[in-house]
Amino acid sequence: MWIGDDDDSVAALRLRQILKRTAAETSVYLMHGNRDFLFGDKFADETDVRLLSDPHMTDDGLLLSHGDMLCTDDVEYQNMRALLRSEAWQQDILSKTLAERKAFGQSLRQQSQTNNANKPSNIMDVNDKTTSALVAQHRAKILLHGHTHRPGMHRHHGFTRFVTGAWERCGWLARQQDEALWLECFSLAHRYGSETPGQVL
Repeated sequence: MWIGDDDDSVAALRLRQILKRTAAETSVYLMHGNRDFLFGDKFADETDVRLLSDPHMTDDGLLLSHGDMLCTDDVEYQNMRALLRSEAWQQDILSKTLAERKAFGQSLRQQSQTNNANKPSNIMDVNDKTTSALVAQHRAKILLHGHTHRPGMHRHHGFTRFVTGAWERCGWLARQQDEALWLECFSLAHRYGSETPGQVL
């Protein structure tokens, strides 16, 4: 969990270095997720990334979303999401010390894992009506999101939905070339020098 732009942990410092180096070579865009909603302007300035709103419509008509806003059957999660995304709550948590926020982040992650283990799997997926309404609002033909950890391509009435998976056994990405879009999952072994190509879905 990102607990503030003043995070001085090794992982946070490494993340800043990687994004800064990458942004020097290509444009990097970042959308808030369910554990990194506290990325702020300071982080963006330090890394030269551009923060995107959720949802975000690209110039060529691709609708991007983290995906958690679509899981409206999970009422408990949506109530928590509304609280954590509120300006008042974020100002309050950022006023606390870094140590307090680190402890809170660990507690929230453990609570989330416990809650998810006890929930029916169907309520943690997107709601079809909510998803269709969002796509219709933006007049999109393609929706790309993550969050649910259920990778695949789903054809709906009037649009196609691409879902990236969790970075556990491999790293997920959506690759776009001209009019084509597809999902790939590449081996995380590349961190140790392997150049394993992606598995295409």
